[in-house]
Amino acid sequence: MPSSRAELLRWQFDLTWSLFEYHLERLQPDDFLAEPAPACWTLRPSDDGDWLPDWAETEPDPVPVPTIAWLTWHIGWWWTVAIDHVEGRTPHDRADTRWPGSGAATIGWLRALRTTWTTVLDRLADADLDRPTAYPWPAEAGLSLAHLASWVNAELMKNAAEIGQLRMLRAAHGDLDETTC
Repeated sequence: MPSSRAELLRWQFDLTWSLFEYHLERLQPDDFLAEPAPACWTLRPSDDGDWLPDWAETEPDPVPVPTIAWLTWHIGWWWTVAIDHVEGRTPHDRADTRWPGSGAATIGWLRALRTTWTTVLDRLADADLDRPTAYPWPAEAGLSLAHLASWVNAELMKNAAEIGQLRMLRAAHGDLDETTC
């Protein structure tokens, strides 16, 4: 059993990451932008060569099915903001989060975020975990960096499962029919 809360959070993160890595190693470039349903969120090329995520300030009902591209962009956005909060920096704006594109570049980006996160996590002592944070909740929630680190583990596990399910469906059925979001 880990001897501190920080070590337990790191253990949980490493477990979560190992499950995510299973899918990252198997992703194909065509998996990223495959649209799993007519109502989906994805990333679309902009005129300047960047990728723009589908987004709504109020979540639609029904919730659109995200593509692997959208999920990887989403991970990059929330994880960058989580790191900013722990490090005491001004958080990145969602609109400034750039998706690297299908394939190896995005996988490399996510692995680099993992490296950054583990460095940040390894510097935290149990006393640091008690510091208040207003991410991803409002300040009045009264939650701490321990809550944020636990949330990162849970959010990563959820997003990894979503990516894994989409990847496995494509692998099991071959290329799914192209649909339009």
